[in-house]
Amino acid sequence: MTVADVRAFNRFYTGVIGVLDRGYLASPYSLTEVRVLFELSAGPCEVPDLRAALSLDAGYLSRILTSFERAGLVTRTPSARDSRRHVVTLTARGESVFTDLNARSDAEIGALLDRVPISDRAELVAAMRKIERLLTGAARSYLLRPLRPGDLGWVVNRHGIRYAEEYGFDQTFEALVARVAGEYVENHSPDHEAAWIAEVDGEPVGSVFCVRADDHTAQLRLLLVEPAARGLGIGGRLVDECLRFARRVGYRRMVLWTVSGLAASRHIYEKVGFTLDKSTPERLYGRDDLEAQTWSLDL
Repeated sequence: MTVADVRAFNRFYTGVIGVLDRGYLASPYSLTEVRVLFELSAGPCEVPDLRAALSLDAGYLSRILTSFERAGLVTRTPSARDSRRHVVTLTARGESVFTDLNARSDAEIGALLDRVPISDRAELVAAMRKIERLLTGAARSYLLRPLRPGDLGWVVNRHGIRYAEEYGFDQTFEALVARVAGEYVENHSPDHEAAWIAEVDGEPVGSVFCVRADDHTAQLRLLLVEPAARGLGIGGRLVDECLRFARRVGYRRMVLWTVSGLAASRHIYEKVGFTLDKSTPERLYGRDDLEAQTWSLDL
């Protein structure tokens, strides 16, 4: 990314949202003046706090507030805490002006979104959040959610790619994942089975499934965390979510089947109390050096 790229995007976006127009939202007010009204709509605010919230020059803000006072949009009164400071409050007229501008802004953004296919809107919002996070240096966060249409395809695709790249598995592993995902849908029991997708910046980065093995036993399946999202604690959180669900619906035991050599997954399983019950050398997924393993945990 170069300076020219960022400037080109800025020119594009400021044009899209009408910042370059003489009056913002076809009003007599500039974008900065509308931002001042927006901050004051939340309630009275002392001038230094208002200046800090908007990163405005003191003289510039003073001229805006003086103009607003003359127009009957705000009042300025001495602060009860410190008479040298002033509290700015919207008048009834100021609130009416803000309400009208806010409605116009909603309508304008609504019209802008109408040009974006519904299927692309989540991606658009996620991209905006990612830009905000990257430019502010905020820590990455994640969320867990239930499955949505399209997630099963993602789970199969990412398992196939990840295990091929990281462990050299062939397509028989991807076929196994596809069968597990298909069986989950075909035999799904909502009261006894659940699955979760982890997201970062609106993009899927992990998965886990809790399925019924028998009346008293749940099985953990298809645990995955993408490399770019590792280190955030997502793997442990996904397993914890499975355990909480299994306990809540009354399972007494949880089992899982895996293969040797998956150190990160093994660490998570051991940390929550799983123990290795059986390990048998087998030729699996195009490799001769793996062991099929069964783990269990009493709930």
